[in-house]
Amino acid sequence: MRPLRSAGYAGLLAMAGSMCGCAPAPLVQGVGLSSYDAMVPSNGVLTKSRINVNKEHVLAARTVKIFPTTFPSNIAPKLTNPQRELVANSVDRGLCVSLSDRFKVVAPDEPADLIVRASVTQATETDELAAGISAATSIGMNFVDMAIPVPTPRIPIGMGNLSMEAEAVDPMGQQQASMLWARGANAFFSSPRVSKASDAYELADAFGEDFGYLLVKGESPFSSSGIDLPSAQKINSAMGLSPKYATCERYGRYPGLAGVVGSQLGLPPEWTDSGAKQAAR
Repeated sequence: MRPLRSAGYAGLLAMAGSMCGCAPAPLVQGVGLSSYDAMVPSNGVLTKSRINVNKEHVLAARTVKIFPTTFPSNIAPKLTNPQRELVANSVDRGLCVSLSDRFKVVAPDEPADLIVRASVTQATETDELAAGISAATSIGMNFVDMAIPVPTPRIPIGMGNLSMEAEAVDPMGQQQASMLWARGANAFFSSPRVSKASDAYELADAFGEDFGYLLVKGESPFSSSGIDLPSAQKINSAMGLSPKYATCERYGRYPGLAGVVGSQLGLPPEWTDSGAKQAAR
């Protein structure tokens, strides 16, 4: 039976490979940034982006504060308000943890060298039925007797995407860094979860990390040729432990093991992520 099962699985991989593996992600400019001038393309393998950064000024900054990410109600209208809040909070938490690598993150009512604000400019909802079938297939394959473990590709139908914009300004309101960013869910690397908000939620954290990198390094997160290992504080935060700065607690902690298990089972992120603390937003 093993050769037959392996052959069948190889066929599934071939079918998935012949289809589009990524959700299309338009790079959508909003109206929330103080300036869109001097932004240049800086695309990654999976990500479209345009960036601008005053490297000297950004690297000289030592403190940063984060204003709550906005998610306009006319974008992805099928999402509920709690789902919008969860996605926006995922951006803020990703930013806070990533920025903690070099900056001291202070509360929004405290003075800071840089002020960060971000906004969702476009998003599409995840197809819950397709995600559910993908999750069930992935779980089922874990019980198939195979010689080697092979990841199960997600059904490339109804995958969500996310477009963001963000900037960092100094206390005088002068823009020192900005980014337009867009990415779609990927059939091989995005977790299928039974929630309309699941892909936007996962991509929101990725954006937070990318914009955080722009400010921590003063350069595009997509131009680095080396491999950046995560810092100890990032690893601790990902495990659901306390963040480096107490200010980041306002965004709640990462779900840790519960989030990993929930992702493997296809559970909605609303079930595993408690979101922001009430006083945070």
